[in-house]
Amino acid sequence: MKETNGGFSIEVTGETRACPAAEKLAPRMMAEGRTPVFSCEGGCVRGEIARVAAHMVAKEEGYARACHGELFAVPHSAITSWMKQADKVVLINGCFLRCHGRIAENIIDDDRLVQFDALKVYRKYSDIFDIDDVPEAERLEAARQVADMVIESMAAKQASA
Repeated sequence: MKETNGGFSIEVTGETRACPAAEKLAPRMMAEGRTPVFSCEGGCVRGEIARVAAHMVAKEEGYARACHGELFAVPHSAITSWMKQADKVVLINGCFLRCHGRIAENIIDDDRLVQFDALKVYRKYSDIFDIDDVPEAERLEAARQVADMVIESMAAKQASA
């Protein structure tokens, strides 16, 4: 985990519950040794492309979708345990702000958190906010480019390990 300068804290209301579906999923994903994948899910087109790319990566063998909400706000959940114990955790950031990345760096050890900047892959839409201002086919094409880069990069990291 990284120490930061100029950081700030956010108070999160406690929660004793956890997602029932995730409580069933996470132990199976841990047992199968799957790599958790999560993403920026910001309200703009860049967050949407990152979200769709994460979904694509999670469909690949050895990966599965994880929940940033539980990681950030439900520390006792099975999803959080899986993400904290996994050998690697993939995070697809939507843009240079790295909102999820800056939070996750304080929860997941740096050597296990593998972050990708989706915007650097497709290099478009930095001046567009509304998701619907980019045709769905273009969003899917950009997400596929990001997903393919993540998959290739992770395979190269495994091959060199």
